[in-house]
Amino acid sequence: QVQLVESGGGLVQAGGSLKLSCAASERTFSSRSMAWFRQAPGKVREFVAAIMWNGGATYYADSMKGRFTISRDNAANTLYLQVKSLKPEDTAVYYCASRFGFDTRVAATSTAYDYWGQGTQVTVSS
Repeated sequence: QVQLVESGGGLVQAGGSLKLSCAASERTFSSRSMAWFRQAPGKVREFVAAIMWNGGATYYADSMKGRFTISRDNAANTLYLQVKSLKPEDTAVYYCASRFGFDTRVAATSTAYDYWGQGTQVTVSS
Protein backbone atom coordinates (compact mmCIF):
# COMPACT_ATOMS: atom_id res chain seq x y z
CA GLN A 1 0.00 0.00 0.00
CA VAL A 2 1.40 3.37 -1.03
CA GLN A 3 0.71 6.29 1.23
CA LEU A 4 1.16 9.83 -0.04
CA VAL A 5 0.97 12.85 2.23
CA GLU A 6 0.96 16.37 0.83
CA SER A 7 2.04 19.44 2.77
CA GLY A 8 3.06 23.02 2.21
CA GLY A 9 -0.26 24.54 1.28
CA GLY A 10 -1.68 27.62 2.90
CA LEU A 11 -2.93 31.14 2.39
CA VAL A 12 -0.70 33.36 0.27
CA GLN A 13 -1.07 36.69 -1.44
CA ALA A 14 -1.17 36.96 -5.19
CA GLY A 15 2.33 37.20 -6.58
CA GLY A 16 3.78 35.02 -3.86
CA SER A 17 5.33 31.57 -4.06
CA LEU A 18 4.83 28.19 -2.47
CA LYS A 19 6.63 24.88 -2.47
CA LEU A 20 4.39 21.89 -1.98
CA SER A 21 5.72 18.53 -0.83
CA CYS A 22 4.43 15.00 -1.15
CA ALA A 23 6.00 12.42 1.11
CA ALA A 24 5.71 8.79 0.10
CA SER A 25 5.92 6.06 2.69
CA GLU A 26 7.12 3.22 0.51
CA ARG A 27 10.41 2.04 -0.88
CA THR A 28 9.14 1.73 -4.45
CA PHE A 29 8.81 5.53 -4.71
CA SER A 30 11.96 5.73 -6.80
CA SER A 31 10.50 3.37 -9.39
CA ARG A 32 7.20 5.18 -9.85
CA SER A 33 6.36 8.27 -11.83
CA MET A 34 4.59 11.00 -9.92
CA ALA A 35 2.23 13.81 -10.74
CA TRP A 36 0.44 16.82 -9.33
CA PHE A 37 -3.20 17.55 -9.97
CA ARG A 38 -5.39 20.27 -8.54
CA GLN A 39 -9.10 20.76 -8.04
CA ALA A 40 -10.77 24.10 -7.52
CA PRO A 41 -14.22 24.36 -5.93
CA GLY A 42 -16.90 23.31 -8.36
CA LYS A 43 -14.41 22.28 -11.03
CA VAL A 44 -13.01 19.00 -12.29
CA ARG A 45 -9.62 17.78 -11.21
CA GLU A 46 -6.94 19.33 -13.40
CA PHE A 47 -3.53 17.98 -14.35
CA VAL A 48 -0.58 20.15 -13.41
CA ALA A 49 2.64 18.23 -14.05
CA ALA A 50 4.25 14.79 -14.02
CA ILE A 51 7.78 13.53 -13.52
CA MET A 52 9.51 10.32 -14.49
CA TRP A 53 10.64 7.87 -11.82
CA ASN A 54 14.24 9.13 -11.95
CA GLY A 55 13.44 12.78 -12.62
CA GLY A 56 14.80 12.37 -16.12
CA ALA A 57 11.74 13.76 -17.80
CA THR A 58 8.90 16.07 -16.88
CA TYR A 59 5.60 16.90 -18.50
CA TYR A 60 3.44 19.95 -17.87
CA ALA A 61 -0.02 21.00 -18.79
CA ASP A 62 0.31 23.82 -21.30
CA SER A 63 -1.39 26.27 -18.95
CA MET A 64 1.06 25.41 -16.17
CA LYS A 65 4.31 25.93 -18.04
CA GLY A 66 6.49 28.70 -16.70
CA ARG A 67 5.15 29.16 -13.16
CA PHE A 68 5.12 25.55 -11.97
CA THR A 69 8.15 23.33 -11.44
CA ILE A 70 7.91 19.67 -10.50
CA SER A 71 10.87 17.90 -8.96
CA ARG A 72 11.63 14.92 -6.76
CA ASP A 73 14.20 13.66 -4.28
CA ASN A 74 14.22 9.89 -4.39
CA ALA A 75 16.60 9.65 -1.45
CA ALA A 76 13.98 11.43 0.65
CA ASN A 77 10.96 9.74 -1.00
CA THR A 78 9.56 13.19 -1.66
CA LEU A 79 7.92 14.94 -4.58
CA TYR A 80 7.81 18.72 -4.88
CA LEU A 81 5.88 21.38 -6.72
CA GLN A 82 7.28 24.89 -6.76
CA VAL A 83 4.75 27.52 -7.73
CA LYS A 84 5.65 31.15 -8.30
CA SER A 85 3.72 34.28 -9.19
CA LEU A 86 0.60 32.81 -7.65
CA LYS A 87 -2.76 34.00 -8.89
CA PRO A 88 -6.19 33.81 -7.25
CA GLU A 89 -7.19 31.27 -9.90
CA ASP A 90 -4.50 28.93 -8.55
CA THR A 91 -6.69 28.46 -5.48
CA ALA A 92 -7.40 24.75 -5.27
CA VAL A 93 -6.67 21.56 -3.42
CA TYR A 94 -3.43 20.15 -4.78
CA TYR A 95 -3.01 16.40 -4.95
CA CYS A 96 -0.04 14.19 -5.67
CA ALA A 97 -0.49 10.87 -7.44
CA SER A 98 1.64 7.86 -8.26
CA ARG A 99 1.84 5.24 -10.99
CA PHE A 100 4.29 2.84 -12.58
CA GLY A 101 5.63 3.88 -15.93
CA PHE A 102 5.90 7.28 -17.56
CA ASP A 103 3.87 7.95 -20.66
CA THR A 104 2.98 11.46 -21.76
CA ARG A 105 -0.04 10.05 -23.60
CA VAL A 106 -1.72 9.27 -20.27
CA ALA A 107 0.22 11.43 -17.81
CA ALA A 108 -2.57 13.99 -17.66
CA THR A 109 -5.27 11.36 -17.09
CA SER A 110 -6.23 10.98 -13.45
CA THR A 111 -7.41 7.39 -13.90
CA ALA A 112 -3.88 6.39 -14.95
CA TYR A 113 -2.73 6.85 -11.35
CA ASP A 114 -3.37 4.24 -8.73
CA TYR A 115 -2.42 6.06 -5.54
CA TRP A 116 -3.39 9.53 -4.35
CA GLY A 117 -2.71 11.74 -1.41
CA GLN A 118 -5.40 13.51 0.58
CA GLY A 119 -4.53 16.91 -0.84
CA THR A 120 -3.28 20.21 0.51
CA GLN A 121 -5.27 23.43 0.23
CA VAL A 122 -3.72 26.42 -1.50
CA THR A 123 -5.61 29.69 -1.23
CA VAL A 124 -4.40 32.77 -3.06
CA SER A 125 -5.81 36.11 -1.99
CA SER A 126 -5.97 39.06 -4.33
